Amino acid sequence: MKQIRISFVVGIGLASFLISGALSARDAGVINMAALGAKTDGSDTTPIVRAALAEVRRGEATKLVFPPGRYDFYSVRANEEYLFVSNNDAGLKRIAFPLQGMEDVTIDGGGATFVFHGEIVPFLIGDSNDVSLKNFSVDFIRPFHSEGRVLAVTEDYVDLAFTEEFPYEIRNGVLVFTSHQRYSGPATTVSSGEVLYPYSSLLAFDPEKQETAYMAKDRYGLGEGAAAEEISDGRVRLKLPNLSADPGNILVFGPAKRNYPGFIITDSSGVHLSGINLHHCGGMGVIAQRSADLFLKNIRVTPPAGGKRILSITADATHFVNCTGRIEMVDCLFEQQKDDATNIHGLYAKITRILAPNRFEVRLVHPQQAGVDFIKSGTRLELNDGPSLQRHGFARVKSVERINKEMTLVETEAPLPEDIVVGDSIADADANTADVLIRNCVIRGNRARGILLGSRGKMVIEGNTFHTPGAAILFEGDSRYWFEQAGVRDVVIRDNTFDNCNYGVWGNACIQVGSGIEKEFRSTSRYNRNIRIENNLFRVFSPLPLLSMYSVDGLTFVDNQLERTEAYPVPEEKEEKLFVITNSENVKVEDPRMVSKRQRKEMTANRGNTVIHPKAVNLKDNRLRHAFH
Repeated sequence: MKQIRISFVVGIGLASFLISGALSARDAGVINMAALGAKTDGSDTTPIVRAALAEVRRGEATKLVFPPGRYDFYSVRANEEYLFVSNNDAGLKRIAFPLQGMEDVTIDGGGATFVFHGEIVPFLIGDSNDVSLKNFSVDFIRPFHSEGRVLAVTEDYVDLAFTEEFPYEIRNGVLVFTSHQRYSGPATTVSSGEVLYPYSSLLAFDPEKQETAYMAKDRYGLGEGAAAEEISDGRVRLKLPNLSADPGNILVFGPAKRNYPGFIITDSSGVHLSGINLHHCGGMGVIAQRSADLFLKNIRVTPPAGGKRILSITADATHFVNCTGRIEMVDCLFEQQKDDATNIHGLYAKITRILAPNRFEVRLVHPQQAGVDFIKSGTRLELNDGPSLQRHGFARVKSVERINKEMTLVETEAPLPEDIVVGDSIADADANTADVLIRNCVIRGNRARGILLGSRGKMVIEGNTFHTPGAAILFEGDSRYWFEQAGVRDVVIRDNTFDNCNYGVWGNACIQVGSGIEKEFRSTSRYNRNIRIENNLFRVFSPLPLLSMYSVDGLTFVDNQLERTEAYPVPEEKEEKLFVITNSENVKVEDPRMVSKRQRKEMTANRGNTVIHPKAVNLKDNRLRHAFH
């Protein structure tokens, strides 16, 4: 990893003028961005950042400080680089803050708001150590998604009203979202030069509850856009039958790509993000790959004040891929984003050809993982059976030949086990091992699930509040579709509140396993291990299970409380169960203690009946009906 070590310099390059009550442009290794030329008048701050970072690279400063105010960033003078970003879309991207090859650098926003214009990535931290970003807000002048208020719904169409926040046109009978802006360059034979905002999905939100609408379903398959006609100024009839929405809902048009995440962290360590409001970006909020020791404190993923938008960011709030060391998320708010609050996992590559006993070809199958290489000489590979996710063994890489962003030839020091076949998968056995702490966070109102746990390190999830339309906690991992390595080894879930989860369609329990293990192998596979769930409060309106688990070795559920609510209508045709646990062993399940709203804070140590299953169990028929009557 190439690094530029930044020394702490005192008194170098003092400016000849002072900003009232502020530092000089360069004082004791600190660059005052206003003194350097950053203005709050709407002008482009991007060149000023480039100049400041050049001084950092020369060893003349270690800290950038912004006075309060609004600073604007445009792509026209931003650095660009072709980036492969896991679970987002690859491409040539302009970057406002390119923090690459740096060490011991701090950017303090001083409470400022950073507003980005057009197609630009706010922050890239690459091949760097000990980077701290703090005390600022991030937003975009025109969001990458669009929103319309539902006026009427029929079997054949839906009528919508759009505000000036989301400009549009009807072109050739198709709804097209615009920005009334053009690229800096001229039109070409393949581009009109316009900045457009294509969409690929629809989802209804409830503006009163500030969350996805009750049992709303995603609508995909929109092709090049939805057929539409304008019925009056700002009002559009969308010609889509049987749309899952009600009058008064806000219909969110999800962007077609994840091109512009908020913070990309790659091949770095010791990254601290704190006191940051992330109001919008065109991808994941924080995406870290092949990195270590990542600390997020008081990160608030939330729409901006004023009620002009119901959606915050357009994908996961955070995402961690093949990370090691430690990951911490403390005192954070993740709300109203278009996907999960976090997903922590590794990567699987699929074996596509076996060329010799110790030589084979692999493919990064999922298109949003292509180019995110994790195999190099010396890597210790985990070898897995594709359908069951059971481990065959390990192999040490001798040499690697990268064919392209998807295909790689691998030579190992010793022959592969004889039972390895085409279709099996490999992963980096020593990546995706970060110890994880998620503490005192609030996760609510977003699409889909809460947190997806897949790190092989020790994970502690404590003191959080979950209000999610799907599963609050999901244990996933598969080598058939997403190709995300998971399989936890040590998880403690304690002192959390699960507040009326499962009011949507993205889960079948509050805490569940969703690993991609073929059904015929679930009786023998034990992909997830050692999960302890204790002293949590489950507030439930639905008869869906608290736990839906399979292929687990070591599951404990003790000292938990259950409160019955009437927060939402009870789903029809749902059989009342608390636990659905199959094909697992070393399971201890204790009935949760029933509490009323008034008793909720008392939470005594009184426990229900204990059911201990030291051997393989099937609790599919366990129905604790008293909990719902």
